[in-house]
Amino acid sequence: MNQPKLSPELQKIVNARHNDPFAVLGRHPERGGVWVRAMLPHAEEVSIAEGGHRLHRIEGTDLFEWHGKAEQVPERYRLIWRDDQGREHIAHDPYCYPPQLSDFDLHLFGEGKHWHAHRLLGARVHQADGATGVLFSVWAPSAERVSVVGDFNRWDGRAHPLRVHGNGVWELFIPDLPHGVIYKYEIRAKNGDIFLKSDPYGRQFQLRPDNASIVEAPSAFRWTDQTWLDTRARFDWQHRPLSIYEVHLGSWQRGPEGEMLNYRELATLLVEHVQRLGFTHIELMPITEHPYDKSWGYQTTGYYAPTSRFGTPDDFRAFVDYCHRHGIGVILDWVPAHFPKDAHGLAYFDGTALYEHADPRLGEHKDWSTLIFNFGRYEVKNFLISSALFWLEEYHVDGLRVDAVASMLYLDYSRKEGEWIPNKYGGRENLEAIDFMRELNEVTHSQAPGTLIMAEESTSWPQVTKPTYVGGLGFDLKWNMGWMNDTLRYMAKDPIHRQYHHGELTFSLLYAFTENFLLPFSHDEVAHGKQSLLYKMPGDEWQRFANLRMLYVYMWTHPGKKLLFMGGEFGQGREWDSTAVLDWYVREFPFHQGIERLLQDLNRLYRAERALYELDFDWQGFEWIDCHDGQNSTLVYQRRAGGESVVVAVNFTPVPREDYRIGVPALGTYRELVNSDALDYAGSGLGNGARSLDAEERAWMNQPYSVVITLPPLAGIVLKLKPEPVPESDLADEPASVLPAAPTTPAEPAA
Repeated sequence: MNQPKLSPELQKIVNARHNDPFAVLGRHPERGGVWVRAMLPHAEEVSIAEGGHRLHRIEGTDLFEWHGKAEQVPERYRLIWRDDQGREHIAHDPYCYPPQLSDFDLHLFGEGKHWHAHRLLGARVHQADGATGVLFSVWAPSAERVSVVGDFNRWDGRAHPLRVHGNGVWELFIPDLPHGVIYKYEIRAKNGDIFLKSDPYGRQFQLRPDNASIVEAPSAFRWTDQTWLDTRARFDWQHRPLSIYEVHLGSWQRGPEGEMLNYRELATLLVEHVQRLGFTHIELMPITEHPYDKSWGYQTTGYYAPTSRFGTPDDFRAFVDYCHRHGIGVILDWVPAHFPKDAHGLAYFDGTALYEHADPRLGEHKDWSTLIFNFGRYEVKNFLISSALFWLEEYHVDGLRVDAVASMLYLDYSRKEGEWIPNKYGGRENLEAIDFMRELNEVTHSQAPGTLIMAEESTSWPQVTKPTYVGGLGFDLKWNMGWMNDTLRYMAKDPIHRQYHHGELTFSLLYAFTENFLLPFSHDEVAHGKQSLLYKMPGDEWQRFANLRMLYVYMWTHPGKKLLFMGGEFGQGREWDSTAVLDWYVREFPFHQGIERLLQDLNRLYRAERALYELDFDWQGFEWIDCHDGQNSTLVYQRRAGGESVVVAVNFTPVPREDYRIGVPALGTYRELVNSDALDYAGSGLGNGARSLDAEERAWMNQPYSVVITLPPLAGIVLKLKPEPVPESDLADEPASVLPAAPTTPAEPAA
């Protein structure tokens, strides 16, 4: 029997090749009546609920239609159908609803100026004409057809094709569909290829190795951190302490059976640990959704979703809220430089190089086997900036650390001659990426005031942290990779050879105030065969721990904000392994306990002494007292602010310096605030202890006065002038405002 010949429009629906299914499906007034058509694969019988009108199958297809008077069927109607397994369904017909996306939103997105594109694209619970369901929308301008598929339609791309708008955004509102359903987009490329993609704007994903998107439930979480947010918006972070504890959640702690902990459990444990140590912030290595554990999160597939490894989106909201309620800020590692090639992800999303460049000389990182975003494309730039704002606003995070900035700045990054394409001026600078970073920083600072955007930038690119209006990139902070590399290279040398490399220590102060620097000892320095911080240190066990303690004194008194990767706080000996939990058991041993106690005291000192943080980015906050004693491998300097100062002396050799004279800026009696060789830190106990150190009127080291100290071996000490006692009679006459203020509760947020 010959099948009836279908019109071209109906044939496209049957073949799942129609880019405007609404032109055929749904309710259509025609020829003095109305036609209702529905494409329902696997249906046996279909009828309209309002009136009981039965639709007839077009022979040989899964297309059903009914023709009658217009008044017999309302504009919004429900279909009832029985499937081939005998189950009955009832739902509103998606194809009788008008477009749900506004022209203004679509216009902003096309211009790359829709800063909240996550409210336009993706899948979200939506209401239209009294019906509640899910609105799906996705950008795929080169696709011939896009459908949403999932368990709700047996993953059949014929069931729910989307309509397309002029700028390549596809949309479909499916009434009566509940939140929590898993879904993907089935895309038919113009060459006929058909493939499945996760939602680029998806807010929740299945637990790996599964990778479908999940329609997030409307959040039931109630935030309690408004006071923190209000304070953050006006907080002067440049002149306040910033001490960051970097964490990889999957290997920080796990459950008794090795299982991942929930965000809520992690919050309780982490906050207690971080508060006890005195850090101001936690920085999370990427928790954006990613398929491969060993990528550490740096191969992101879900730029709008906290990874399901540790729970739901509301669980992560609870994590941030808990941190804020306990005075701890949260910074996220964010990866806009590149993305993985996984088939379900962004790569060749609509059958073309959509998010990436088509030419591998522009679009591929061979070192990492990843793809590079096309920063010159408005919609791609919009995707990334909207992602940044999403985390700052939706999840209340306090800042983003932007990964691999250097790889974005240079077209020839890690490329040989002939493997890259110069910019339009013949240079190696990626002009589109530079524009993207400037716009990123301008938008985030205007839309989320008080949040911090930090650059992991490893070259000498100028003005990374200068405002965009003077030609800078506009970041708040830059990781001081030069200081980190020089310092660790110096510390790895046997102390007997350090005298020949003294300049590696002093060089950092030639450029320390050219940017807003953060001093990082991050995860990258304790992986890939680089050994732990402890085992970078030379010498026997005692010397290794002494070197590490000394290094921390030097770091915490050097200009710049601070960052330390987990495990460093107790001197873990084993190199970091992302698949194994930290060696917490070593904290039972005295040397490791000493490291942890010292770090607690350094953070306490750092937060108490304004001289150590207030002028971190200003040359007036630092002065060399002596940087020339390379023969003895010592440094002496002072940090100062607001008329206060502390003097730091560091001995990078295992030779004690008895009766060592150092210059000081003022007369009076000095006291030792910290000595990394103290017995409390499992040191030798050599030093100045509680004894008074009286300055003499004897000029020394370019200072008008001097004091004689004991400088312990492989140690750093911090000295401060004791304040003159105030006579009681004078104190009684002073206004109450000069008296010490009571501590505030809760703690004031540090950003």
